[in-house]
Amino acid sequence: PATPLTQARTMLGYVSVRTLAGLAVLASMTGSASCFSTSAAIGVRPTLRSSSSSQRAPALSSLRMVAAEPRVMTKLNKNIKTPDPIPEEGIELATELMRSGKLYRYSAEDATSCMVSQCEAALANYMDLQYCVALNSCGSAIFMALKCVGAQHGDLVLSNAFTFTAVPSAIVHAGCEPVYVECNDQYLMDPEHLAEMADKTGAKYVVVSHMRGKVADMDAIEEVCQTRGITIVEDCAHSLGVRWNGVHTGHKGVMSCVSSQSYKMLNSGEGGFLLTNDEELAAKMILYAGAYEKLYQKHSTRPADEYFERLKLETPNYSMRMDAARAAMILPQIYTLDERIAVYNRRYEVVKADMNKIPHLTVPDQLDQVSPVYDSVQFNIRGISEQQLDAFVAGCAARGVPVEVFGAKTNARYFRNWKYTEKSQQQFDSLPKTEHIIQWAGDLRLPLMFEEEDFKTMTTAVAEAMADATREE
Repeated sequence: PATPLTQARTMLGYVSVRTLAGLAVLASMTGSASCFSTSAAIGVRPTLRSSSSSQRAPALSSLRMVAAEPRVMTKLNKNIKTPDPIPEEGIELATELMRSGKLYRYSAEDATSCMVSQCEAALANYMDLQYCVALNSCGSAIFMALKCVGAQHGDLVLSNAFTFTAVPSAIVHAGCEPVYVECNDQYLMDPEHLAEMADKTGAKYVVVSHMRGKVADMDAIEEVCQTRGITIVEDCAHSLGVRWNGVHTGHKGVMSCVSSQSYKMLNSGEGGFLLTNDEELAAKMILYAGAYEKLYQKHSTRPADEYFERLKLETPNYSMRMDAARAAMILPQIYTLDERIAVYNRRYEVVKADMNKIPHLTVPDQLDQVSPVYDSVQFNIRGISEQQLDAFVAGCAARGVPVEVFGAKTNARYFRNWKYTEKSQQQFDSLPKTEHIIQWAGDLRLPLMFEEEDFKTMTTAVAEAMADATREE
């Protein structure tokens, strides 16, 4: 009859024991009194040949356990998805509005007393743009921008092959077809490929997405578009506070789109803004957002009445307005942007230096013309196998530092997951450069609420995960 000892010997012949839990089970089965420390137990494995029922069980003395080098497990015990909090002033303003019940932006008596109008004016001033309308999301802003500039059903719209799913979704929402442009290893839109795709397709619109605050060569992109009559819309969801040659992003395009979703520099849970310096476009965006009859008069950043009176009967009302409570949360955050950006950027430089010391990882630099905002860090992974990449990602997750790979099969930033139109899917095999880059590109948030030592814990955990993933067994 089988005994605990023969059962253990059989098991040891067929499996490699790598966890403390496994060793504990084996110890109880064999009746062994051996004890293993936590660090030494990780990686311990038997060196036995397979046994079969016809073979005689080896003597107990032949059961050799060889302990691998102890593996340290640094762990981050905070949530890396922690968003920036709403300032107390914003909470008080929102609470006051909730008590009054005046959450609808047009419940205010006039533009001066309207919380949403105050928020729009503050953001327009920060970005040095003249007109601003607050919306329910940045995706709505991109959609409305395309409607404002005249994009029609079936029109082709150039955009980044590396961006978030909301961008091509907004293009499709506007009834248009996305045409994807390759990126380089700095995650930036390639101006040469933009020109190539513009000439090939004849597209007259482009949505340039500053993904993760990375700004492409906007002078080159502007030149490509000006010589071909292409209208630029800028997706500044990730680039609030970022400047190109000293000028805030959003000025190369005729319209710019900003986000206040929780993981952006402004946090209202959901929300967005559309901005422009053009009077006609400003009137259209306010009407599209939901200013019917003469409600446009309750906007402070707007052109003259004549624009609205001429356009209002031919401009659909999409009811995409921001409510007053969200504007109240956002308003005080606008005034602290530069202060928070300084904190983010100081911490980033420390993280970047540590990450660049880790074998196989490189954090790309931004272009010299960019004054950046770093609320996250992206890095290229080189010189390891796909299996090692999987092990690295798993090791980071086990240490509480969930690295996202942009090109992972489940990632919403991977263009093969954007199966929104038949025509756009036909482009997927024509984007080899972007596909290779994002399949080896990692992403980590740098929460404002973390302490300095938390970032050291993060980079240490990442270094350990890479060491384990590339360790030769």
